[in-house]
Amino acid sequence: MKRIVFFLFLLITPFAKAQLLYDAPTQNLVLEAIDHIYNYEFGAVEPLARQIRAKYPNHPVNPLLKAIQLHWQYLPVKDNKAMSGQYQSYLQECLNKAKVLEKDVKTRPEAAFFSMAGHGYIALIHNYNDDKIKAASEGKKAYNYVMDGFKYMERNPEFYFSSGLYNYYVIRYPEDHPIVKPLILFFKDGNREEGLRQMDIAARKGIFTRTESAFYLARIFLKHELRYEKASNYLSTLTQKYPNNPIFLMKNIEALLLLGQYDEAQPFLERFKRRTDKFFPIASHTFEGIVEEKHLKHDGAASKAYQAALRQPFDSEYTKEYHAFAYAGLARIALRAGDRAKATLYYKKAEELAEYKALIKEIRAYLK
Repeated sequence: MKRIVFFLFLLITPFAKAQLLYDAPTQNLVLEAIDHIYNYEFGAVEPLARQIRAKYPNHPVNPLLKAIQLHWQYLPVKDNKAMSGQYQSYLQECLNKAKVLEKDVKTRPEAAFFSMAGHGYIALIHNYNDDKIKAASEGKKAYNYVMDGFKYMERNPEFYFSSGLYNYYVIRYPEDHPIVKPLILFFKDGNREEGLRQMDIAARKGIFTRTESAFYLARIFLKHELRYEKASNYLSTLTQKYPNNPIFLMKNIEALLLLGQYDEAQPFLERFKRRTDKFFPIASHTFEGIVEEKHLKHDGAASKAYQAALRQPFDSEYTKEYHAFAYAGLARIALRAGDRAKATLYYKKAEELAEYKALIKEIRAYLK
């Protein structure tokens, strides 16, 4: 399940228990390595990883760190056959080594974390491939590990992230994807507001989970909760800390545009437009279209920008919604031109893609 299993990004919390709990120097090495990955400084990771391996050669932290790097370095890793194979091999190695830790009661909590991370990333691959049944099934394998995390929250704020994600998405995900409802029928009940509160605690008090907590809270506030200012606050902090991360930069621009802060967004957009690789131009063109349409009131330029975005294939995780934004923008432009037939066509195309609550509301208001 796309979001419930995003507890996978607990990727770092395991270091807070068992062997690494009392090893502050190694914790710092792991944290530094993760920060380099977030900031796209991949060449700086291996020297740190080598030191971690020297001290903990059989620990699941090593393959998981490799998998995390591949996830970001070859984003989206699913589209790179060679790297995707390595990625899944590292995840399986992580699970195998976590099983060894699970045999000892003293290292069982640590094993639970690495098992959650491994199963979560595998579920993410299934979800990227639009196989929601397999993704949900993988999530079920991790269910007991997630439940264990609830027991450790009060002792360690890192666990607030996994518990918060679960509480929120075990409610939200089946609302958006009814096909998975039978699979989670016997899952522990969730609570959306409690989930948001728990993730906020992790974003403020967590050491290793702070970044992912902030990022996924921001995405929730953009997509589901329509609390754009809160999303912008989180994303502004992330963009400052990790200036080389194009995903954080992209979402920060999005939040500013949804807030109507066009002038504030412009310098970030100019910087982002230099990223002409992967799926980033789709976002750049869509953002330009929004600025031209809503800020500068240039429908002609906006239409060209939206059409440019639509000429490129989207990534299901990161840029699908920007195609929906572009179609909706073209629909609004058609309406202002008095062409209701074209507006209807564009809104129907947007409806096929849209997942953001505000955009769905706009589309349905017109098509009703």
